[in-house]
Amino acid sequence: MMRAAFRAMLLLALSSIVLGQESTPAPKLTLKDIEGRILRLSDYKGKVVLLNFWATWCAPCRAEMLDLVKWQREYQKDGLQVVGVTYPPHELPEVRKFTRDIKVNYPIVLGEKRNQDLFEKGEIHPMSVLSDKKGIIRKIIQGIIFPEEFEENVKPLIK
Repeated sequence: MMRAAFRAMLLLALSSIVLGQESTPAPKLTLKDIEGRILRLSDYKGKVVLLNFWATWCAPCRAEMLDLVKWQREYQKDGLQVVGVTYPPHELPEVRKFTRDIKVNYPIVLGEKRNQDLFEKGEIHPMSVLSDKKGIIRKIIQGIIFPEEFEENVKPLIK
């Protein structure tokens, strides 16, 4: 009897720990987009948000953006919202030209190192933070998001 009670308490405690690890709310983040408008991460509550940290000087970042544009176009109606966050140093004219040239169809905001550090400390680019419709972080992906990773991690949240 005592063992069963102990097991039940242990199971309850462990499940709380696991649930806590999987339920980290996205931090409050307010940034300016490349047109000078204010964007808040909380504006996208109710959507699956793919927050993508990138830099104009990062070749893998630039290559990945073509898939991000495609996914935004294909899944926006299902509740996906990609948001690009530039990583310094960034030159606003260069950012505008690059995003215009590849026809970026999602918001681009000007970030700082401390913005990325809110999610993951380090210098790996690109880096993407995936949060669900309730604003809970579900996955941090360091490096390029390959189509298989998108299928496995993003699509289940938007369905």
